[in-house]
Amino acid sequence: MISVGIEAMNVFGGTAYLNVMELAKYRNLDTARFENLLMKEKTVALPCEDPVTNAVNAAKPIVDSLSQAEKDRIELVITCTESGIDFGKSMSTYIHHYLGLNRNCRLFEIKQACFSGTAGFQMAVNFILSRTSPGAKALVIATDISRFLAADGGEALTEDWSFAEPSSGAGAVALLVSETPYVFQVDVGANGYYGYEVMDTCRPVPDSEAGDADLSLLSYLDCCENAFLEYQKRVTGADYREAFQYLVFHTPFGGMVKGAHRAMMRKMAQAKPAEIETDFQQRVVPGLLYCQRVGNIMGGAVFLSLASAIDNGRFETSKRIGCFSYGSGCCSEFYSGIVTPQGQERQRRFEIGNRLNERYPLSIAEYETLLAGSGAVKFGTRNMQTDFELIPEAIASSRGKGRLFLERINEFHREYRWM
Repeated sequence: MISVGIEAMNVFGGTAYLNVMELAKYRNLDTARFENLLMKEKTVALPCEDPVTNAVNAAKPIVDSLSQAEKDRIELVITCTESGIDFGKSMSTYIHHYLGLNRNCRLFEIKQACFSGTAGFQMAVNFILSRTSPGAKALVIATDISRFLAADGGEALTEDWSFAEPSSGAGAVALLVSETPYVFQVDVGANGYYGYEVMDTCRPVPDSEAGDADLSLLSYLDCCENAFLEYQKRVTGADYREAFQYLVFHTPFGGMVKGAHRAMMRKMAQAKPAEIETDFQQRVVPGLLYCQRVGNIMGGAVFLSLASAIDNGRFETSKRIGCFSYGSGCCSEFYSGIVTPQGQERQRRFEIGNRLNERYPLSIAEYETLLAGSGAVKFGTRNMQTDFELIPEAIASSRGKGRLFLERINEFHREYRWM
């Protein structure tokens, strides 16, 4: 069987961010409780940023690193999102256009809450394994955005939005999937999936969310356990504590991941609290570092964690990473792959941490200005001209970096420009 996996991976964590502890204090939240979220910063989308710009800005450095012949072998572009901008037209068409890809290409979009990224990735993996087009590559982009417009919850959907706000992020992760998996080689067939119907969180209208925080946590924990148990059935000798040198998770916020890992260590390894904490610091924390700075990017969150683990882990030898992906509603999967020292070296060339350092730091006043104007670009907006002067310093910080921004919407058609 051929090898398959991630040839290259890049993250776009937005143009601007907010210190979430400042937000917590401004909102008069219980800071002791807030610290349990394990969040530091959140990406905040500007009016000129949408899921298309995030996707293109994540994928462009990968595409630019390819030769023309390699670029022309991208035969599949999958957009994975719960932040679609049209009920019919896929964002993949915009992304394909602005990346200048070959027109002999399949373009489509997947929606399955936060599981969408893994759904697209596994579809791409199996496209490569099928060998129907030997040597072909697939570009999978998980891109999501939260402008934080909360829907009224009613009696059943009672999400505590005061604590959801600090963890809601924006951004994209782009994966080039091929039979040359330089960065992450998939363990083919090592997949445990688990899903059922549950109303934990949802987007009942295009630009708002609602949910039940307690139910969401319980579903996440249930799926983590049962997806791994299914993985264990399919992979002889799989052991939660011993089989994986690193673990990455779908990360709504770090505290949720810590709770899931603690539960798994208790059930699967009968570990004591001190042992669990040490293991968390060694195997899980490297994968949380980027997530703590971007926030929940839904379908891309598990791959943001994977990029973080590869960049920040120690790979003096090849090591296996276990991945848990969860999407509300719900569907989940536990899978794994190998990262080599050479793979880490290749991945670090995208300097994701440095790109996050370069983002513009928003003041609370600027953040409130963005919230007040967040309805300017909504699902179904017919005509709009972007106000690039709303937060001019943020835009100025990105000029000359070759990034794509939304310029206007003209009769529903989105028009973009490079800056």
